[in-house]
Amino acid sequence: MNGYFTAILQGAVLTVGVSLCALLVSIILGLLGAGAKLSGHRVLVALATVYTTIIRGIPELVLMLLVFYGGTIGLNNLLEWMGSEDTVDINPFVAGVLTIGFIYGAYMTETFRGAILSIPKGQMEAAWAFGMGRTQTFLRITAPQMVRYALPGFTNNWLVLIKATALVSLIGLQEMTYIAKQASAATRSPFTFFLFTAALFLIYTTVSLYALRRINARYSLGTKRGQL
Repeated sequence: MNGYFTAILQGAVLTVGVSLCALLVSIILGLLGAGAKLSGHRVLVALATVYTTIIRGIPELVLMLLVFYGGTIGLNNLLEWMGSEDTVDINPFVAGVLTIGFIYGAYMTETFRGAILSIPKGQMEAAWAFGMGRTQTFLRITAPQMVRYALPGFTNNWLVLIKATALVSLIGLQEMTYIAKQASAATRSPFTFFLFTAALFLIYTTVSLYALRRINARYSLGTKRGQL
């Protein structure tokens, strides 16, 4: 059984890789979505609204299967229509990262949008009055404050995202949930391996909470004193 535990630990490394890559995708999409919703441009606002509404209304499992199986069928049909005899198989790691990132990009959109709206508009107007461009204003004025306001929602999204990586086991990616399932079937000891996997997820979330609380404390320095 030690060999199975070692394999689960190796799969745990892959789980971390999927989580971090999906987080990066979700942050990028979240910033783009928040920017689109706050842009005031009717088309961009509509597209961002449709994105967040649809994604938050469809179960993650359904989206995962749609991207993996539906994406493969769609690409192969496209190649066939173009006269190519080649076939495409979507890599489970890529499918998992893109799907989870795409899903949580919708949640990050609302998190970042709410954080930006919490910043007094006068600060940005003052920065423009001093001659700062929009990019410089975002990097020096908006972003540092946005981090502080966004961290509570960001923390919740990250914790749920980590646990959602278990879904990639359904498309054949050999992360720790997939290996635990195989080990439990081979040894008929599901409780042992799934409990071990649950403990690893608990370690990930505990470490994440500690790190994010430290980051929150750093960005909150002086705020309570300023409010007194």
